Amino acid sequence: MGAGQDAAVPVTWTEIFSGKVVTHEDIKYEQACVLYNLGALHSMLGAMDKRVSEEGMKVSCTHFQCAAGAFTYLRDHFPHSYSVDMSHQILSLNINLMLGQAQECLLEKSMLDNRKSFLVARISAQVVDYYKEACRALENSETAALLGKIQKDWKKLVQMKIYYFAAVAHLHMGKQAEEQQKFGERVIYFQSALDKLNEAIKLAKGQPDTVQEALRFTMDVIGGKYNSAKKDNDFIYHEAVPALDTLQSVKGAPLVKALPVNPTDPAVTGPDIFAKLVPMAAHEASSLYSEEKAKLLRDVMAKIEAKNEVLDQFMDSMQLDPETVDNLDMYNHIPAVLMEKCAALSVRPDTVRNLVQSMQVLSGVFTDVEASLKEIRDLLEEDEAQERKLQELLGRVPPAPGSPPGLAEVSKECSKYLELHEKASFTNTELHRAMNLHLGNLRLLGGPLEQVRAALPTPTLSEDDKQVLQNLKRILAKVQEMRDQRMSLEQQLREMIQKDDITTSLVTTDRSEMKKLFEEQLRKYDQLKVYLEQNLAAQENVLKALTDANVKYAAVRKGLAEVEHKWNTTVQTLVASYEAYEDLMKKSQEGKDFYTDLEGKAAKLLERARAVCQASQAQRQQLLERSALGATTTVPPCPTLCPSVPSLGAPGTAGKVLGQGEEQEGGALPGV
Repeated sequence: MGAGQDAAVPVTWTEIFSGKVVTHEDIKYEQACVLYNLGALHSMLGAMDKRVSEEGMKVSCTHFQCAAGAFTYLRDHFPHSYSVDMSHQILSLNINLMLGQAQECLLEKSMLDNRKSFLVARISAQVVDYYKEACRALENSETAALLGKIQKDWKKLVQMKIYYFAAVAHLHMGKQAEEQQKFGERVIYFQSALDKLNEAIKLAKGQPDTVQEALRFTMDVIGGKYNSAKKDNDFIYHEAVPALDTLQSVKGAPLVKALPVNPTDPAVTGPDIFAKLVPMAAHEASSLYSEEKAKLLRDVMAKIEAKNEVLDQFMDSMQLDPETVDNLDMYNHIPAVLMEKCAALSVRPDTVRNLVQSMQVLSGVFTDVEASLKEIRDLLEEDEAQERKLQELLGRVPPAPGSPPGLAEVSKECSKYLELHEKASFTNTELHRAMNLHLGNLRLLGGPLEQVRAALPTPTLSEDDKQVLQNLKRILAKVQEMRDQRMSLEQQLREMIQKDDITTSLVTTDRSEMKKLFEEQLRKYDQLKVYLEQNLAAQENVLKALTDANVKYAAVRKGLAEVEHKWNTTVQTLVASYEAYEDLMKKSQEGKDFYTDLEGKAAKLLERARAVCQASQAQRQQLLERSALGATTTVPPCPTLCPSVPSLGAPGTAGKVLGQGEEQEGGALPGV
């Protein structure tokens, strides 16, 4: 019933996207359409559940994986030319959409189970990877033409999910940084999560209320986390906030797969309606032969899996990544994030000078305020001392009429300003310390690029070290070559077994000859088995050579790791200095505004203090003169009573001063 065969009949189905009727005289087209609908059915069943319970999450996850399995089998075993919805691009799009939704279910389950933050971040990152693959398929011009109008809606929804789950991944990376007390990293991860969530919200316009509500809830969580982390770091930890691209990217953890579909499994297809067309004996013999093939595959796979397990454990213990085993190339150029900062400063040549001038102005105002407050305090202390001397000389004297009432107010205001000044003094000191910390880095970033490059650490390798590296990379390449060859041979064996159908021979072979036929047919796998055994046997020698090479590489590796750490630290420090500039300028301006205001208040208070102290001294002088006139024995004047305040003259003069105050403010002194 295949294409061009005698029993071929026309098979008609309707394309899902275009609505066109498509007919092929090929029974495999019928099979392909049924298989497509099986995948579509599983996707609908997966989407039906609200996934509010653990069981619902598991069921939905299984359905999405079954859907991916159906589409994968359809893509790998049937022609793509049947119809638009069976093209390679559309099927790949469907597979990634199904796997992305299955991974979503696992993400929900892991969050429900309070799994470790790093694991949740990796699971979420894998959701992003699946949807990115789907997005690439949607952006393909052929796919866009095939899908028609729905392409834009699908693309917008997938992009929204990419940003949303990227935000979830960075939220949990921030939580992991918090657990590790890396407070600078925590801030940048939460900030990145916030940025990505804002992008998701922009793309979510027109989505259902449930989606909008989920986005608002997530915004509350991430926004709260970011604000709290930033505040803590600004006021408590003061850690440098690294650039996001200097941190290690989150690698996805694929925990779902396309569950294989067997179209000949009665549990999937139901009973075979053509079973009676083939003799039962041939069916039985075919089953026996299938078991022989399965046994052969199991034996080979057991050997492969055992060797792969040893290889994986060995490579994990070595922690050797062929792509970054020396990473010498990164030292040949300035990182892009640093180039960006250098370029920004090159168009602002006065950056350092402006910062220094701003801090100098702040220091000047700070000093003026401190001098004014000190003078006020000295005046008050001196006045208090003079008052005590008067009490000692004349005994306890009741306050004279019209005594200055403003002294206590001046003292109270002075104490308040001193307290404000003391608190601000600490902030001012911290601000100067931060400026001195970043000033050299800002000068470096604003200078020639050669100086920036020279400031970055670079490894120094001897010829022997280079030889060790080359040898290690060569052996690592051998390991990868061995892996690739093994996977290729395994795939060839699986495909060969899958295509091996001897039903025609079984129908015409006598029952007594079946065993001999099996042996003859199974010999076709001998060559592949030999190649696989050679590959497996070579592993021991390759790993021994890798062990020897790694021993020699240990010292080189340690040196490279130290240099890389210094490189990353230097880059992060320089970037942090650039980003701190605007903050320093802002805080410097705030400090100037604060102290300018305080300077004005202190100056006014100083004038008041002088006036009050002068009036107070005048009253004391009057008391002394009255006491001298009323005593039977003349008391000599005390020239040392107030050496710093000039003599105010005769009582009449003091009276004139008090009189002026009474005329102006009803008994209060001028300025009080």
